[in-house]
Order: sequence, then C-alpha cells, then structure tokens
Amino acid sequence: MKAIKSYGEFYSLLKRMPGAHDGLKEELVLSFTDGRTESLRAMRDGEYKRMCASMRESVNNGMSEERLQIELKKRRSAVLHRMQKIGVDTTNWTNVDNFCLQPRIAGKVFRRLTIDELSALIPKLESIYRKQQRKLPRVPEDLLTMVISMN
Repeated sequence: MKAIKSYGEFYSLLKRMPGAHDGLKEELVLSFTDGRTESLRAMRDGEYKRMCASMRESVNNGMSEERLQIELKKRRSAVLHRMQKIGVDTTNWTNVDNFCLQPRIAGKVFRRLTIDELSALIPKLESIYRKQQRKLPRVPEDLLTMVISMN
C-alpha cells in the first residue's frame, strides 16, 4: 500500500464543489471506501485516485480531463484569434495577460481563465471588433477606382 503524501488536490477540488462545508468530505471518503472509513489518511491509493478523478469530472462540468483540455484549447484559440483581430499582439504573453487583466475584459491572466470565462469573453471581443470597424473611415468605392485608374 503506497501512502498518499499530499492531500492538496483533494482539498483544492473540494473547495470548488457545492456543499464543501456541509460534511461533504466525510461523505466522499465514505462512498469511495465503501463505508470503511471517513478518514483521508486511511484511504488506499487507488481509492484516493478514483475519488479525485470523480471530483475533477464533477468540477469540470462533467467532462473528463482529456475532454476538458481539448475544450480549453479550442476556446483559448478562439479568444486569441479575436484578440489578434482587435490589435492585441498575441505573440507576447505579457500583452495577452495585461489585456485580460483589465477588469472590463476578464480581470485575471489568460492561463487562469476557465472554459466558461473564455466563452463569455468571445462575444465581448467580437463587440470590440465591430465597434472598431464602425470607427474606421470609409472611402467611397468610386474614389478608390479613380485613384487606382490614375496610376
């Protein structure tokens, strides 16, 4: 039996779950040890790993860890693409983080944004882009053809 050295993952997941202060810890431990114990220290390594995997899935909107990473990658890519369109230099992470840190954008660094926060950011960025496009001066088409034909 391999001893579990740290319970940090468990407590960070527990903190994100609803009902964390209402005896949820004991309920979880009891259910994953088949009623054998309420103590984290008395859990076997396999029981602890299964419990943490289940908690991760619960916290991550029912997605497995692999699916969560795929969704995060998609949303991050969509957000970065829209940032590029509005003029943020996305080749520099400091610029991306500074943009995201603005309270009206996200209020935290890019890498800490959740799937829901990334999804909520997409319409904001599209709105910013549309407003930028409205502010650009419009040159009439006939003027453009005149300038081109003169050359």
